Order: sequence, then structure tokens, then C-alpha cells
Amino acid sequence: MPEIDVQQCTLRTLWVLFVIAVPLFLITVSVTWAINDAGLYNRGFQKYDISRHTGITDADLRQTGADIRRYFNSGNEPLAVRARVYGEAREIFSQREVSHMRDVKGLIRGVYVFAGTSLVYILAVVIGGLAGSGRIFLSQLAGLLLKGGLLTLVLLIAFGLFALTGFDALFLAFHRFSFSNDLWQLDPLRDYLLIMFPFGFWFDATVRVAAAAIVGGVILSATSGAYLLYRRLGRA
Repeated sequence: MPEIDVQQCTLRTLWVLFVIAVPLFLITVSVTWAINDAGLYNRGFQKYDISRHTGITDADLRQTGADIRRYFNSGNEPLAVRARVYGEAREIFSQREVSHMRDVKGLIRGVYVFAGTSLVYILAVVIGGLAGSGRIFLSQLAGLLLKGGLLTLVLLIAFGLFALTGFDALFLAFHRFSFSNDLWQLDPLRDYLLIMFPFGFWFDATVRVAAAAIVGGVILSATSGAYLLYRRLGRA
């Protein structure tokens, strides 16, 4: 009897972790996509007229965005980006900005780790369940995916409602929680990280991440729910 209880408790723990892993994967993959999406950077440069505010040409801004993305995905240190500012070639980021970007890079690597770990866990449960129970596991899997998809929607809708009314406070809290120093406190009149990526850019990027994860949650919920309904009607 105790052995059965232990097995059931272990299975419940595995299922709970699976449901949690679904939104974790969807959100971190959406963040990864945004970090590496050249279109997101370039649309932001255009929308907020960054060329006029910085004196950097659109072509150099696109190259700067590419250099930043390359830095995030490489082992190279420190960040070194040169661009023509009002026609004069120069390093555009100060030492404080470069040091902050090293911290940002570490944070991004953490996002990558969470994305990879959650994916591996999801695949391990799926493969293990199918290997152990075969097609019988499909209904249970659909139920877990449905719960994970719905959890994703609940979390992001709640986050979205809060962000719409207090994104500035949320943005500030994120920086205070994520960084152990004050290097993120930059000068919006002098530091190019803030001039190139203004507050509006980060709001747009957050919306993009949330929207992508919500789409993933809707697809999972709809597909899993449809499968469960099909199986229920088939047994009726």
C-alpha cells in the first residue's frame, strides 16, 4: 500500500511538473525568438525614428542590431560595436553599457537553459509515457497539454492586464529582480542602449513575446481539447 502511494505521488509530481513545463517552454521560446528576430529590432528602429535621434544611419542601425544578436549567441567578450554617428566612426557603447550587456547576456543564457530544459523534460515524459503505455497514454498526454496550454493563457492574460496598467512599474521591478547591480541605470540622454531601445520598444517586444506564447497556448489547448472531445464522442 505505501509503495502504491509513493508511485502515485511520484506520477502526480511528474504530471504537475509537465503542466508547469508547458508555459515555461512556450514563454522562453517566445523570448528566444524575440531576442534573435532581426525584424523586431529593425521595426523598432523605424517606428521610434532612432536614426534621427542617434545620427546613426538605418544601415548602421541594422548592423548594430546584428552585432548585438551575434554577441548574445557567442562566447566573445566584451561587446564591441562600431557605427558612424553623424558620419564619424566610433564605439557607441560606454564601458558601463558594455558591463551591463554582459549581465544581460548571462540572463539570456539562462532563458536558453530554461527553454532547453523544459523541452527535454516534456519530450522525456512524452517518450516515456508512450513507451510504457502506448496509445493509452495519448488521452492522458492530451489532458496534460490542455492543462499546460490553459495555464499559459491564464498566466499571460493576468500578466497582460497588469502590464497594460503598470508596465513601467513591472519593467522597473524586472530590472531590480534580475540584476544584482545598478549598471542598468543608464542616462537616456547619453547612453545609446536607452536611445536605441527606448521604453516603447520594450513594451512592443513584451507584447510580441506574450502574443506568441498565447498563440502557442491556444493551439495546444484547442488541439488537445479537440482530441479529448473526439475520444469521448467515439466512446459514446
